[in-house]
Amino acid sequence: MTAFRDGLLEGCRAEGLHGRDHRRRRRHDQPVAVPPLVASRIVWDPLLPAQQDQLFQRLPFGTLMKCVAVYDKPFWREDGLSGLGLLRGGSPIREMFDNTPPDGGPGVLMGFLGGREWRKWAHRPAAERRGAVLRCFAQVVGDRAFDTVDYVEQDWTAEQFTQGGPTSVAAPGVLTDFGQWMGRPHGRVHWAGAEFSPYWNGYMDGAVRSGRTTAAELLGRD
Repeated sequence: MTAFRDGLLEGCRAEGLHGRDHRRRRRHDQPVAVPPLVASRIVWDPLLPAQQDQLFQRLPFGTLMKCVAVYDKPFWREDGLSGLGLLRGGSPIREMFDNTPPDGGPGVLMGFLGGREWRKWAHRPAAERRGAVLRCFAQVVGDRAFDTVDYVEQDWTAEQFTQGGPTSVAAPGVLTDFGQWMGRPHGRVHWAGAEFSPYWNGYMDGAVRSGRTTAAELLGRD
């Protein structure tokens, strides 16, 4: 989406509650389900209320990268290891998990690189970062952690429609000063998404709850 003018979606295909309509839509209220910071970068006419715009600008996502190592099998289980690790002391990876599919293969170890460590490592060469991640995994499951068949990284700061992860981060005072504007509709626009849920905010459970609530509101108004 590039612009929203007087209740008209522009620069995208609008999905209405009563089926697809690739033309501009005037009749129905519209749900907008993007993170607050991304919502603040849409071109609005009329503009968002200043308080709501200020709130959205103050809710950036954190900095997070998921690092995934793939193996021919989950070898660590043969040694009675769970693959779970909580690492400290300046480790690039702070939490790692066994992410092997339910059918038992291939073996997958996954770790999060975020916050201060993301700022330290994100700009470094990919090969250097991969080595640092695998050394973290090896601390937990042994040197076979280096024998990967594949290695993949997902850096959510590079995704246009999230620009970070996993959740929006509000500095002290943001919600007390601007929080009342969080889910307030803007004309025909109704907000939805994980960050707009009062329960399990920022996670899948919150996203589903918010979507159901907003859909019910729109169906009730139609």
